[in-house]
Amino acid sequence: MFWLVENNKQLDTLKSYCKGDAFIEIIPYSNVEHPTQNEICAVYIRPLNSTKGYMVAISHSETSLIDLNALKCVISNINNVFVRDKKEFLHYLILQNLFDTTLNGPTYIPEYTKTHSYFYNKYPNKKDINRIIPIVKHYEYCEKLFNELKERINEPINEFYNTKATVVFNAMEQSGIRIDREKFESHFHPIDGEFTYTQYNFKTTTTRPSNKFGGVNYAALNKENGCRESFIPRNDKFIELDISAYHPTLLGLLVGYTFSDSDIHKEFAKMYGVDYKKAKELTFKQLYGGVFQQFKELEFFKKVQAYTDDLWDKFQNEGSINCPISEHVYKKEELLKGGNEMKPQKLLNYVLQNLETAMNIRILWEIFRSLKGRKTKLVLYTYDSFLFDFKEGEDDLMVDIAKIINNNKLQIKESYGNTYNFK
Repeated sequence: MFWLVENNKQLDTLKSYCKGDAFIEIIPYSNVEHPTQNEICAVYIRPLNSTKGYMVAISHSETSLIDLNALKCVISNINNVFVRDKKEFLHYLILQNLFDTTLNGPTYIPEYTKTHSYFYNKYPNKKDINRIIPIVKHYEYCEKLFNELKERINEPINEFYNTKATVVFNAMEQSGIRIDREKFESHFHPIDGEFTYTQYNFKTTTTRPSNKFGGVNYAALNKENGCRESFIPRNDKFIELDISAYHPTLLGLLVGYTFSDSDIHKEFAKMYGVDYKKAKELTFKQLYGGVFQQFKELEFFKKVQAYTDDLWDKFQNEGSINCPISEHVYKKEELLKGGNEMKPQKLLNYVLQNLETAMNIRILWEIFRSLKGRKTKLVLYTYDSFLFDFKEGEDDLMVDIAKIINNNKLQIKESYGNTYNFK
């Protein structure tokens, strides 16, 4: 059969080819529009037992079109579906037995054809640009993509990331944040509508997710210049739950140290013999730069130093480190690529960031279960905080969410306001 599927007879033939496993790539209307605001232009399907892939056009200027529901019937016939990015894929199609092929390394960036680059540069603002790029070029791109990723299909799948991380970050991206359009445009960029959308990438070197879209870094919004006033609730108010002393808490869990005070920084202040503010400064300097000589005999830091030394020895001798909860593996050969240096304290920070992310994914999973059927929405997650667009009358929900976080041995503080610029 020819690679382009244009009628129901050809679709039936394709269905007969799709009785095993397959790789699928979705071509959206645009490569720069957010997936929640995008539509499907075409779908590439490569049965793993086939010598080539097939392109099914859903909405393209050059071809006869196939009904998306008819295509879904074909895809439902496939046993296991392998994709370039499961989190992104789920915005378009929700399938069982869906596997992300790029989980085992830093962000995979596909290479477009010269034709794609030409059109993208010439028409940067056209929201359905992929509908006019020659369909054969989409096919060429997808064939190359599959050939680059096919070996990864046989690699072990990290179940935690494949089943939980992809799902919770997809859910985060669907929420959207309401904006004051005039203020948003004064700080960021022109925008259509009253909502902006975030995009999380957890396939970073450290595995700590970035959150950028449309040139806006939502993980590091300025707290001083008023840009946070651009973000407003669709319901009644914003509530932010902020985890207190997150990394010291996680480090205590890793090294087996139990803090006696619920306010960890207060306990550190007693250890150091300094005030609260100075204690926070000293603690973070040691977490990220190494234990100071004058504090090495404190029980907490003795345990931290022993843990760091053991971690480094294992990394040097065995060539890898397995992280708790996520079971992510930091491989020495990967971390040292490109002349990067790795030191004991840096390795400890990587493990801490992975544990933070894994803990948050576990918390997010439970939060989204609690949000089902409610009007309150979780609209932003930034490392140690969770921002809710709260609906009055759902106070019981916030109590339940606080318990979810507390049950993970974490303490929280609450802020609220009519914009994201909490005073």
